[in-house]
Amino acid sequence: MNIYDISRRAGVSIATVSRVLNNSPHVSENTRRKVMAVIEGTGYVPNAFARGLGLNTMKTIGLLCPDASDPYLAQALTYLERSFRQQGYDCLLSCTGKDLRARQQGVDLLKSRHVDGIVLMGSSFIENDPADNEYIREAARNVPVVLLNATFPCENVYGVQCDDQQAVMEAVRYLLDSGRKRILFLYHSNNYSGRRKLAGYREAHVQRGLAVDEKLLCFFERDKGSVHQVCDTLLALEKEGLAFDAVLTSEDILSVGALKYARATKRRVPEELSVIGYNNSSLCACTEPELTSVDNKLLAICEHISATMIGVLEGKEMPQTTVFTGELVKRAST
Repeated sequence: MNIYDISRRAGVSIATVSRVLNNSPHVSENTRRKVMAVIEGTGYVPNAFARGLGLNTMKTIGLLCPDASDPYLAQALTYLERSFRQQGYDCLLSCTGKDLRARQQGVDLLKSRHVDGIVLMGSSFIENDPADNEYIREAARNVPVVLLNATFPCENVYGVQCDDQQAVMEAVRYLLDSGRKRILFLYHSNNYSGRRKLAGYREAHVQRGLAVDEKLLCFFERDKGSVHQVCDTLLALEKEGLAFDAVLTSEDILSVGALKYARATKRRVPEELSVIGYNNSSLCACTEPELTSVDNKLLAICEHISATMIGVLEGKEMPQTTVFTGELVKRAST
């Protein structure tokens, strides 16, 4: 018997059960009596997870990260750890890599350390096959789970994300409005976020009545998307006769490769070739010219993840999904 079973039998949310266990004033007396009747009838003994900020809490949040060397995730780690620390919580990090089994083991590890909640960092945690996401559902039966830049329809799972589809749509429209006609899209992820970015690229063309040339969609395996590999790929595409006057990428690192290609071919940026990245990372100021990029509001997302987690642990009603709007930060590459 766990808090998930109590909520199902009482016909209320897990958050409501948590509020009852913590004697929160934000519960009606009728609801309180209904939940307590189930608890007393089953002999349920609340543990540290169910009580949230009640007795025996470990004051620790588990962070599950697929790759701490990734610039985007490394920055997110910094923001999350700082935000939780300000709330009086320590963080326990587990790096899993790409393997599904390793991710499942990472969740099990964090649960065994009695963390109060788990943050899954990145949309790569949401698999296309629903069966592969069952470990998330199972974890949420005991502790709140918050997803960075993804959503998962499940009790006690919360998602905080940027609207990647809309952000890419606006970037494509900006390029089209500036006179660009053939926009090469470089991406190296088919996960939840990657699919939304690709959908945004397609939708922007549809809205303008333009056909999408599939040759302008270039996918890189994540371990094959280095700066030099991107440059070499673009050189090969040009040699094959593929014409393009703009490059839009799903991450800034791919755009750095595009700028290296422009220098190698002596194509002037932005006069002859416009380049837009994604994430608005520190790389944008390191290139020449400086890189226009989509700011996906990572700081705001991480701070909201912290607020959502703490709110749930305190027994407050928190939104299941929160979506931030990206912003195109214009620099000299467009």
